[in-house]
Amino acid sequence: MPEGGRKRIHFSRLYSFSCLKSPFRDGHSQIGQKGYSRVVYCNDPDNLEAVQLNYGGNYVSTTKYTAFNFIPKSLFEQFRRVANIYFLIVACVSFSPLAPFTPLSIVAPLLVVIGATMAKEAVEDWRRRKQDIEANNRKVQVYSRDYTFVETRWKKLRVGDIIKVYKDEYFPADLLLLSSSYEDGVCYVDTMNLDGETNLKLKHALEATAHLHNEKSLQKFRAMVKCEDPNENLYSFIGTFQYEGKEHPLSLQQILLRDSKLKNTEYIYGVVIFTGHDTKVMQNSTDPPSKRSKIERKMDKIIYILFSSLIFISFIGSVVFGIETKRDISGGKYRRWYLHPENTTVFYDPRRATLASILHFLTALMLYGYLIPISLYVSIELVKVLQAIFINQDQEMYYEETDRPARARTSNLNEELGQVDTILSDKTGTLTCNSMEFVKSSIGGIPYGRGMTEVEKALAKRGSKGESEFDGVSSDFLGQNTDAVDSQKPVKGFNFRDERIINGQWVKEPHPDIIQKFFRVLAICHTAIPDADEDSGEISYEAESPDEAAFVIAARELGFEFFARTQTRISLHELNYESGKKVDRGYPLLHVLEFSSARKRMSVIVRNEENQILLLCKGADSVMFERLSQYGRQFEAETKDHIKRYSEAGLRTLVIAYRELGEEEYKLWDKEFSKAKTSVAADRDALVDEAADKMERDLILLGATAVEDRLQKGVPECIEKLAQAGIKLWVLTGDKMETAVNIGYACSLLRQDMKKIVITLDSPDILSLEKQGDKDALVKASLESIKKQISEGISQVKSAKESSNTDKETSAFGLIIDGKSLDYSLNKNLEKSFFELAVSCASVICCRSSPKQKARVTRLVKLGTGKTILSIGDGANDVGMLQEAHIGVGISGAEGMQAVMASDFAIAQFRFLERLLLVHGHWCYRRISLMICYFFYKNIAFGFTLFWFEAYASFSGQPAYNDWYMSFYNVFFTSLPVIALGVFDQDVSAKLCLKYPFLYLEGVEDTLFSWPRIIGWMLNGVISSLAIFFLTTNSIINQAFRRDGQVVDFEILGVTMYSIVVWTVNCQMALSINYFTWIQHFFIWGSIFFWYVFLLVYGYLSPAISSTAYMVFVEACAPSAVYWLATVLVVVCVLLPYFTYRAFQSRFLPMYHDIIQRKRVEGFEVEISDELPTQVQGKLMHMRERLKQREP
Repeated sequence: MPEGGRKRIHFSRLYSFSCLKSPFRDGHSQIGQKGYSRVVYCNDPDNLEAVQLNYGGNYVSTTKYTAFNFIPKSLFEQFRRVANIYFLIVACVSFSPLAPFTPLSIVAPLLVVIGATMAKEAVEDWRRRKQDIEANNRKVQVYSRDYTFVETRWKKLRVGDIIKVYKDEYFPADLLLLSSSYEDGVCYVDTMNLDGETNLKLKHALEATAHLHNEKSLQKFRAMVKCEDPNENLYSFIGTFQYEGKEHPLSLQQILLRDSKLKNTEYIYGVVIFTGHDTKVMQNSTDPPSKRSKIERKMDKIIYILFSSLIFISFIGSVVFGIETKRDISGGKYRRWYLHPENTTVFYDPRRATLASILHFLTALMLYGYLIPISLYVSIELVKVLQAIFINQDQEMYYEETDRPARARTSNLNEELGQVDTILSDKTGTLTCNSMEFVKSSIGGIPYGRGMTEVEKALAKRGSKGESEFDGVSSDFLGQNTDAVDSQKPVKGFNFRDERIINGQWVKEPHPDIIQKFFRVLAICHTAIPDADEDSGEISYEAESPDEAAFVIAARELGFEFFARTQTRISLHELNYESGKKVDRGYPLLHVLEFSSARKRMSVIVRNEENQILLLCKGADSVMFERLSQYGRQFEAETKDHIKRYSEAGLRTLVIAYRELGEEEYKLWDKEFSKAKTSVAADRDALVDEAADKMERDLILLGATAVEDRLQKGVPECIEKLAQAGIKLWVLTGDKMETAVNIGYACSLLRQDMKKIVITLDSPDILSLEKQGDKDALVKASLESIKKQISEGISQVKSAKESSNTDKETSAFGLIIDGKSLDYSLNKNLEKSFFELAVSCASVICCRSSPKQKARVTRLVKLGTGKTILSIGDGANDVGMLQEAHIGVGISGAEGMQAVMASDFAIAQFRFLERLLLVHGHWCYRRISLMICYFFYKNIAFGFTLFWFEAYASFSGQPAYNDWYMSFYNVFFTSLPVIALGVFDQDVSAKLCLKYPFLYLEGVEDTLFSWPRIIGWMLNGVISSLAIFFLTTNSIINQAFRRDGQVVDFEILGVTMYSIVVWTVNCQMALSINYFTWIQHFFIWGSIFFWYVFLLVYGYLSPAISSTAYMVFVEACAPSAVYWLATVLVVVCVLLPYFTYRAFQSRFLPMYHDIIQRKRVEGFEVEISDELPTQVQGKLMHMRERLKQREP
C-alpha cells in the first residue's frame, strides 16, 4: 500500500484500548531509585553527562572464547579430563632418569591430543564468531551531527542515538518509538523472535513526538528518558520522558525490542535506550555453557578407577621390589651376585632399599601408564567429527524447500542424542508452520468444510474411533466427490473445501441471508490492511495476527473481498445473493473495540448503505454465548456442538455474532464511551471496558469459524514415535493458553481422554487484587493460590493411581500452566512440588513463558530428573533453554538464526528430530559406548601383560616389549579398527531403528555403558592379559624354540606375546562388530598385517636403532612352528570365554537389538504381539513397565 494511503489512517482514533495515552502508574514513582536509575539523553549522546554514564556499546558476542581467554580457557577445558592431567605429570617426570622411556615418546602424544582438541574447539567457536560478526555489521541509518541520516553498523550505535528503521528490518537495539510513517505514530511489530507469538503487536509513540516525521524536525529535538535498569522482563517497561518542560509516562507500548521486526509500517524513528548485552533479548540469554556428555563425565570416573589400579599395582610392585632389593645383601653375602649389588646406582641400591622402592614406584607409574589410554580422547574426537559429517550429509534430513541440511554445530554431544529422556519444545515455528488456515465453519446451525485436520487424521489412523467422533463434521463428506474442489489452486491461509459454499453456491443454501451476514462480519470485523500488487492486481493482507488474515482471505475467496480501507470507511466487493452479481459496498467505520486477552472478543461498529448501525462481533465461545439475546439463540445448540467437535479436532474457534443498534442508543453510548476514553482517573481502563461491555450485549448468533494453526509435516507421527521410544515431551511457549492447548491436541500431545490440570491466576480474587494495586497482598495471595492448585493436582494424580486397576494404564494427566503461575511455581518453596506434579503428568504445556522462564524450567527438569534433556526451538526467545539443556537443537526456519547460532544441532523441520535421535542418536551412543569399553579392554589387556612380566622379572622395571612396540600399539596396530567401529558400526539398519523405536531405550536406560558392562569389559581385559602371559610363557619357555635347539630369550618372548596381544584385541573387535564393511575388514586384518611388516622392516635396521628387535622375526620367530602354533592356540583360548558369553546372552538374555537381529536372521518381522517367544514378550513387557514407572 502506498505510503500516503497509510498516513491517512489514524489508528489511534480507530482503536479503543491499546492506543490510549499511557497513564502514570505506581511503578513510575520508583524512577530514580535502585533498579530504576537509567538516564538517556536523546539525540545528544556526546553530552558530557551522557559520556560519564559510560553505557556499553551495541556489540554482542555469543562465542565461548575470546582471543585473550582462548588459550587459558581451552586448556582448562582439556585438563578437566583426568587422563590429561595424569599424562601432563608423566610428561614432566619423563625428563628425569626415572623414566623407562624417552621424554619424546610421552610428550609428543600429549601435545598431539591437546592440540587437536583445541584446534577443533577453535574452529567451532570461529563459526559462532562469524555469525556474530554478520549480526554486528548489519547496516542501520543513524541521525548524525550534520542533521542527516547516515548508514552505520549495528555495533557502532550508542545510547541516545536516533535511528531510522524500515519495513521488514530488525531493530538493532531496544528503542523508544518517536514516530512512524503513520501520522499518529503507530507501528506494527513482529515479536516472533522474542516470545514466539506470530500475531503482530501494535506500538504507538507519545503524542508529543508523533509529529517528528523528517530530518528537519529532529534538528532541535532534545529530551531525557529516565527508566528502569537493564532487565530480562519482556512484558513490562517503566520510564518517564521529559520533553519541552513536560514529563510523560512511558510503557511497553512505546518500546521496540531488539530482534523484533517492523511490519506493515514503512519506517519508524526511535531513540536507542538499551544497547548490546543490556537489551532485553540479550538479558534473557546466558553465556554459552561448556557442555560435556554423560558418557564423557562417566569416562572420567573410569579413569579414576584405572588410575587407582595403576597406583595400586605400582605400589605392590615397588613394595616387592624393595623387599627383594634389600635381600640382595644379607650378612655380607650377595644373593643375586650377577646384578653386582655392591656397585649400583641409587635405583637398585640394597643399602637404600626404601629409597629405591620409592623411586621404583615413580618408574612403575610411567611403565604401567598404558592402562590409561591417552589416545582414547583424540580417537573419540576424530570419531565424533566423522559422525557429525555423516549427520550433516544425511539426505533424509535435508529440507529441499529451504535448501537446509541438518547441521551438527558441535560434535561433543553426538552420543548424548541417544540418551534423551525428555524433550522441551517451543511451539510456534517449531511444531507449527507459523500459518493459520480457514478450514471449517458452522453457519446457521449447519457445518461446512470437508478438510481433515491433523488430529482427525491421527484418530482415523487409529481405527473406528476417529470415524465415529467426527462423522458429523467431516467424515460424512469424505465419500462425496470433491475432485473439482481439490483441483483449485491452493491459497495460503485458506484450506476450505465444500462445494455447497464456494463459487457462489452458498446463495442456494437454506439460509443465504445468514451466510451473507456471516462473511460480512469476517470481511469487516478486523484491523487488516489491504495491499494490492501493482502488476497482477492481486490483493494481499497485512494483519495483526495470522487468524485475522485467514478470516479476511476466507471472506474474499467466498465472495466478500475487502479491497480498500480509509480512516473512516471499509470497502468490499460483495456477491449479492438476490441478484447473483458482485457489487461494491462501503461501510463507514464508527468504532473498533479491539481484541485483548481479557476481553476475548473484538467488535466493530459500522453503518451500512441502508443507514443501519451494526455492531459486528467475533470472540471466544466462553464470553460470546452469554451475550446473546433471547431471540439470537436460534442455532445455539447446533453451534455449540460443532464448536465442541472443532475443538476436539484441534481447531481454534471463534463465535460470530452481530446486532443492530438504534440511532439514539448509539449516540448515548458514544457519548458515554468518549467520556470514559478521555478520563484521567486511575480506573479509566475499567470504565472503558465497562462501556464497551454494555454495547456488546443482546447479540444475534450467526455461527462459528474454525482455523488450524497448521502443524509442520510429520509432527504428530514424530511425537508418537518419540513417545514409543520412551521420550517425554514438554511444550514451553510464549503463546496464549488456548492456542497452546489447541496445538497440544493437534500434535497428539494432549488427548481427549486425558484429565487436564490447569494452573492459572485468572481467579476473580486475584484479578480484583491486581486492580487494587496492592503488590504485597497480590504476591501473597498468588503464592497461596498456586500452592493450593499444585497440591490439588498432586492429590488428583495420586488418587487416580490408587484407584486405577493394576492391569490397566493409569489415567493420563496433562498439566497446563500459564506464565504468571509458572513464575510463582519456580519459587524455591514451590518448585519441588511443582516438579513432582509435572513429572507425574503425561504431558506438560507451559504457556506465556518468557525466555528466562523457559531456561529455568529446563534447568529444573535437568537437575530434577538427572537425565539427558533436549531443548528445541527456532527463535531468539529459545536461546536460554537451548543453552541450559544438555542438548540444544535449533530449527533453521524463517525467523532468523538466533536459535541455530546457540544450538548444538540444527535441523530444518521438527520431524527430522525423529531420525536425529532414533537413528543417529542410537548409533552414536552405541558406537561411542562400545568404542570406549573396547579401548579400556585393549589397554588393560596390553598394560597388565607388562605387570605380569614385571612380577615374573622381580619387578625390575624392565619393559616386556621394545620401546617402539609400545609407542606404536595405540597408533598403528589397534587404533584404526576402533575408529572404524566408532564411525561405521550398526546394530540394525536405519529403517529398523525407525520401525522399532523401543531400541532407543538402550540409550535411555544406559544399557551399553552401565557400570556392570564397563567392569565386565575391564575384567575381560585382565583375564585376557593373564591368559596371554601365562599361556604364552608356559607354552614356549623351557623348550627348544629354534631348530638349533636354542630356547626362548627375552626378545623372542616379547615378540611372541606382543603378536598374540595384537591378534587378540583385533579379533575381539571382529567379534564385537555388528555391521561389517570392507573398511572394517581392511583395518582389522590390515592392522595385524602391518604389525608383521613393521617387525620385518624394523628388524632390518641397525641394532643401535632396533635394539631387541634386530632380525628377531626373520631369524627366530618366522621359521619357528612353535611361534605360529602358540599364536593360534593362545588367541583362540583367550577369545573363547567372550564368544561363549555372547552366544549365551544373545540366546537367553537378549538385549533389544539382539531380539531384532535374531528375528531378522530367522526371516521374521518383529511385532509386539503374543506370537513372539516368551522371553521376548517378557523383555518388552518389562520395558513397558519401566516406562510407566519412570516418574519419581
